[in-house]
Formats: sequence, C-alpha cells, structure tokens
Amino acid sequence: PGDVPVMLEWRAHPAAPPPGVFVCRLDEIPEGEGREFRFGDGNAVAPLRILVVRRGDDVFGYVNCCPHNYIPLNDQPDRFVTFDHAWIICAAHGAVFRYEDGHCEDGPCRGRALEAVPLVPRNGSILIG
Repeated sequence: PGDVPVMLEWRAHPAAPPPGVFVCRLDEIPEGEGREFRFGDGNAVAPLRILVVRRGDDVFGYVNCCPHNYIPLNDQPDRFVTFDHAWIICAAHGAVFRYEDGHCEDGPCRGRALEAVPLVPRNGSILIG
C-alpha cells in the first residue's frame, strides 16, 4: 500500500555496523533496562538507532522503531521498559514487547515484532553479531 513506508532490513541501512563492532560494556546497561546506540553521523542519512535491553547476562538488540507507526519507541533518552521491567514499551501508544524476541503482546501492533539485531556478549562487552 502506498501509505505505508517501506522498511529496509537493518543490515541494508548505510550506517549498519558490521559483525564484531563493539557496542558497549555489559555493565553500562542496568539490569532490566535498555539503552540506545546510534550508528552513522546523520549527515547523509538518518543514523541507525539500535536499542539494547538486558536481563542478567542476556542482552537483546532491536532496531529502535515501532512496527506500528515507524517512530522510535522512546520519548526520553534510554527509556524503553515498563516500570516493573517486565516489557519493552512504546511511549507513543503503549504497545508492549517481549525482551527475548521483540514480539508485541499487546497494543496496536499486536502479533508483530521489533526487528532483531543480533548481539554477542563477550568478555563483558557487547558486540554486533
């Protein structure tokens, strides 16, 4: 349909980092929270915005883009999860997503999912997979 923007797979983004690129140290993401990382300077194209959430030693990466309306999930820096740290949440309309696979459990994009970005935890660091 003409009114829905065409979304590219994240690796097709001109600023997509290759596998092995350092994202951050694991301890830079508080337990149960998330942080955004931007790749690209934004001069030629919009930077690629990746969100990383953490549960214990497990980390999960997603493109910071709601599958409902294609805007960033957060409206404040690094605010991606519900108060109880149970879900990733879209600040625009309250859709909630699972940490483990980005699947939307409730909200206008129910049944859809965030676009996953593979991450590799290694020696206390998080790398692009």
